[in-house]
Amino acid sequence: MVDLLLGQVIRFRDMPMTDSANGMEHLTHGAIVVKDGHIAAVGPAEDVKRDWPQAVVHDYGNKLISAGFVDAHVHFPQTAIIASWGKRLIDWLNSYTFPEEIRLADPAYAEAIAESYMDLALAHGTTTMCSFCTIHPASVDAFFTAAQKRGLRAMGGKTCMDRNAPDGLRDTVQSAYDDSRALLRKWHGQDRLSYVITPRFSPTSTPEQLRVLGDLWSEHPDCLMQTHLSEQTDEIDWVKSLFPQARDYLDTYEAFGLLGENGIYGHAIHLEPREIDRLSELNAGIAHCPTSNTFIGSGLFDMAGMAGRTRVGLATDTGGGSSFSMLRTMAAAYEVGQLRGTPLHPAFLWWLATQGSARTLKIDDRVGNISPGMEADLVVIDLHSTPAIRQRMARAESFDEALFATIMMGDDRAISDLWISGKQRR
Repeated sequence: MVDLLLGQVIRFRDMPMTDSANGMEHLTHGAIVVKDGHIAAVGPAEDVKRDWPQAVVHDYGNKLISAGFVDAHVHFPQTAIIASWGKRLIDWLNSYTFPEEIRLADPAYAEAIAESYMDLALAHGTTTMCSFCTIHPASVDAFFTAAQKRGLRAMGGKTCMDRNAPDGLRDTVQSAYDDSRALLRKWHGQDRLSYVITPRFSPTSTPEQLRVLGDLWSEHPDCLMQTHLSEQTDEIDWVKSLFPQARDYLDTYEAFGLLGENGIYGHAIHLEPREIDRLSELNAGIAHCPTSNTFIGSGLFDMAGMAGRTRVGLATDTGGGSSFSMLRTMAAAYEVGQLRGTPLHPAFLWWLATQGSARTLKIDDRVGNISPGMEADLVVIDLHSTPAIRQRMARAESFDEALFATIMMGDDRAISDLWISGKQRR
C-alpha cells in the first residue's frame, strides 16, 4: 500500500543555527509519500498528488508533519523516579537512581518499566531513542524487546559499573565484557536495533573495566559507545581524585580507548580547552540535556560554542531530566541559551530534536529528516493544541513564530499522529 500524507511539512537541508532561511524548508501545503516503510517522495501537495494518484490520502489539514523526535540520551530504567525532588548528581544517584535500578534485576519489573517508557516516549512524539539500561542483561532484553515490538529504531546497552555503586548494582571487569559482548551479538543489527557499549561514567568503573570496554569497542568499531562527561563540578573533582594521572576528565576515557567519533558524551558542560579541542578534532557526539542540567543544578551548556565544532544532539535524560517531551526539552534548551546570552532560533531547536540528534547518533541517513529514501518515522503536530497556544497563534506573523509557540508551550496534546517505519500508529 502507498500512503500520501498532506499537511504543512518541515524538513532540513542544513543546520539552521541562526535563522530559518539557512537550512530549513517549510512547505505550507506539502505532501509526503510513504511506501514500504520509507519516504518515496516529498514536495508541494498538488505536484505529489498528481504523481501518485493511486495513494491512500491522509489529510492532516493545517497540522505540521515532521520527522519523529530523536532522543539522544535517556535512562529508561529511571522512568518511575522521574521528577524526584532536590538532589544534585551524586546524591541523586545514591538516593533515587541506584535503588531503582537494582529493582530491574527482576525481568518482569524490567519489562514493565520498558513498556511504560516506550509508551510515554511515543505519546510525546519520540520515535527513536538511545538509552542506558542497567547492569542486568534482562534490562537490555526488556528495552530491545519493547522497541522491537513497536517497530522502533532504538539504541541501547548494558550499563557497566564495578565500583562506587551499591551491592546488587556492580558487575566485574570480566562480566562487563562478557555480558556486553553477548548482548551485542544478540541484538546489534536486529531489525532496527543497535547495541551501544555503555560504561556509566569514569567514577563507577575501575581502570581495568574501562580498558576492557575500550577493547570491546575496538573489536566492534561500528558500534556507538555512550557515557557521561563533565556534568557537575563536584563530579569532576571526584574524577580527578580517582584518576590523579589524567590530564582531565576526557582523558579518563581516552587513555582506555573510549574516545572516538562514534562516542556519545552526555552533558559535557564544564569542559577544559583541551577537551573541547579533542572532541572537535574527532567530531565526537555530545548529548545536550537541558531539563536535566537545570533540574539537578548542573550548569549551562555552551550550545553556541559547541554546535559549530562537533556533533550535538538534544536529549531528555529521563529521569534526571524532568520531562519525556522533546518539546519541553527544546524549550529548556532555549532557556539555557537565554541565560548564556545566546538565544537559539526555533528552526535550530527543531533541527536539534530531529536531524541534530540523529546526526549525533550517526543515523541521520536513516531518520531525523524528511527526504526520499529515509525511513518513514513521522510525527504530526497540532500547532493549535491548547487554548493558550491557539490564542498566541492568532497573532503569529510567521511560521517561525508559530513553531516557537508550540516549542515553548506544547506537550503531548500537540502530538496528533505518529507513523513508525511507514505504519500509522494512532
